[in-house]
Amino acid sequence: MNGRVLRIELKRSVAPWAGVVVLAPALAFLYLLSGQWRTGTTAWTAQWTPLALWTRSLLFYLWPLTVGLGALQGLRDHRSKMTELLTSTPRPARHRAATLAGATAITLSSAFALLVLVGGVQVLAHSGYTHLGWLPISLVGALFLVAGAVLGMGAGRALPSPLTPPALAMTAFVFTALMHMSLGRTETDTVEGITSTEPNRLSLLSPTVEVVRQAFVTLSASVHVGQTIWLLGMAATGFALLVAATPRARLTALTPVLAGAAIALLVLPSDPRRMYVVDEAAAELVCDGPVCVTKTQQARLAGLVGPGKEALRLLRGALGDRAPVSVRENTAVQPEGSTPKWSPTTVPLDFDDDIVAAAKGEELTRALIAKGMVPGCTPVGWSGFGGDDYARAVAVGWVLGDLKPLGGTPTNMRREVDAEARPVWKELRALPRAEQLSRINAMRAAALSCEGDAFDALKGGASR
Repeated sequence: MNGRVLRIELKRSVAPWAGVVVLAPALAFLYLLSGQWRTGTTAWTAQWTPLALWTRSLLFYLWPLTVGLGALQGLRDHRSKMTELLTSTPRPARHRAATLAGATAITLSSAFALLVLVGGVQVLAHSGYTHLGWLPISLVGALFLVAGAVLGMGAGRALPSPLTPPALAMTAFVFTALMHMSLGRTETDTVEGITSTEPNRLSLLSPTVEVVRQAFVTLSASVHVGQTIWLLGMAATGFALLVAATPRARLTALTPVLAGAAIALLVLPSDPRRMYVVDEAAAELVCDGPVCVTKTQQARLAGLVGPGKEALRLLRGALGDRAPVSVRENTAVQPEGSTPKWSPTTVPLDFDDDIVAAAKGEELTRALIAKGMVPGCTPVGWSGFGGDDYARAVAVGWVLGDLKPLGGTPTNMRREVDAEARPVWKELRALPRAEQLSRINAMRAAALSCEGDAFDALKGGASR
């Protein structure tokens, strides 16, 4: 495949349009729609690994489109009625197929690389933590697009019908949806009896990934290897279909994709905790005295140290020997729906927590006191508002001597929090010091273990 032939192929094929279909909708989705990919520490422009994972998640929609466009490209010879003429030329069919597939591979890879580059420039501006652990995620994403397009080309040539491109695109979309939503998920029950679903190895045959929840969680090496095997088999089948001239050859061409799927399923991990793993280098703690953050958030340490140390001092004065002695960014990775467990010696820090995210100075000190007193028992991946928030407001008011809403409390909930918390706060402050400490300690025991009702304990009630 020389440069002149490739340039001609790029001009007369749908390959450039395939690149536009990848790049333009992806950028529109990321910039025009609001979602988790635009906020917090896991925004697609905040860190390298979230950038790679969020751009991979777009393949849920983009991959079926590339499969359909590949099939449209595969119909070209049939539409132009040149099949017999081309087969009579001395140039081998594999050369023509390589040119066709090469042009599409170049445009799709370039479009996906440009998408990553747009996000990467912003990551460089926002994050001081640079690494290459994200690169395999993006490389496999580009390979998904190329392999899907080549498979579509082969299928379009083998089944030369105007219905082939839309049928293949829809089939690819249904496949991706099933792998991501039903066939690729296993229903499980947490220790607390909460039903949730976890991805299984079938889901890893899909081009998309799970929602990004933590900046230091990445795909394991075995996932990259298994998916690469699967995609090489897919691309080989597409190329073989492009050059196959007989029904028997077309049937034989299915062998690589079937073998690739079988081998990939042997390599891909079955345990979700071996699919999505902690990047140990990214999760390594960087500390200034008792205040620690992960390497991904190292740039925020300087602004956290002062409020963190002040929060620990105030907690020590209020709780004595029972007070936490350090502030640490939470690096625990738990299954969705599980109930968190907390250490009494540590103030857990999550930069995506509403009360912490935008807090600075004195407001950040209040937020850290709140997390040290009542970390929160909402199941992982869930959201809610209730007793823990009321208890947190009372606890911070007890430590600081004044009751006011914490930053990050929804505006429409502030009046409700005050109405629930103020009577309990006043009653608590009216009690003898020993009784106050007894209720506060009971509240913390319930809040840290998530086995009781923290707000009930403040009111002198029993655990649930």
